[in-house]
Amino acid sequence: MGETQKLIDNCLHLCLQLTANLAILINPFLPYTAKKMLHLLKVVDKMLDWGNAGKLKLLSVGYSLRSPELLFRKIEDEEIKAQVEKLKANSIKAQETREKTQGTSDKTQENKSETRKLKSEIQFDDFAKLDLRVATILSAEKVAKADKLLKLEVDLGFEKRTIVSGIALHFNPDDLVGKQVVVVANLAPRKLKGIESNGMILSAEDENGKLHLVNPEQIINSGAGVS
Repeated sequence: MGETQKLIDNCLHLCLQLTANLAILINPFLPYTAKKMLHLLKVVDKMLDWGNAGKLKLLSVGYSLRSPELLFRKIEDEEIKAQVEKLKANSIKAQETREKTQGTSDKTQENKSETRKLKSEIQFDDFAKLDLRVATILSAEKVAKADKLLKLEVDLGFEKRTIVSGIALHFNPDDLVGKQVVVVANLAPRKLKGIESNGMILSAEDENGKLHLVNPEQIINSGAGVS
């Protein structure tokens, strides 16, 4: 019985020494767990020095240990299920964000592609037929039952005209009054929503689809030619 007890004591002693070594080895990765193991073994933090790894005399014989405790909290199935559902929700949200970003990127690329695509080549004589003039907007109002149309009265210097323009989604009518724009002055009249439009206002569209009026940098006389 004495030899058996001695073997048991030696086995427990070696197991505890190995446990102390494990605390040293896991310290870089699980420092809080290593500290908890030190507390249960009743040893000081200095034992965790890396140079002590591999030694079998880390614990002194005859010292009592604290009551054993679980090193890691038990994770119940319900908690695991909740975390899995959370991960799925985050994954779906991330996918939707990527698709939205991709869609915006594709639209931007498409707009750039359309911007680069030139219309058929024309001769200078064709361009010379256009009569481009600077006009000052005198009044602006929305066209009834037409979300995109504005009715504008413009001053061309030598006469006043009514022009119907599809810019209502991009500009507040009141903000347009007094602004100068470039107009195609010799465009054939055309009726839009029963209103005769005499000319076309020039604008540029950016990559986001927003319209910007083409106008002179400084206020100049209405009717000035553009070339």
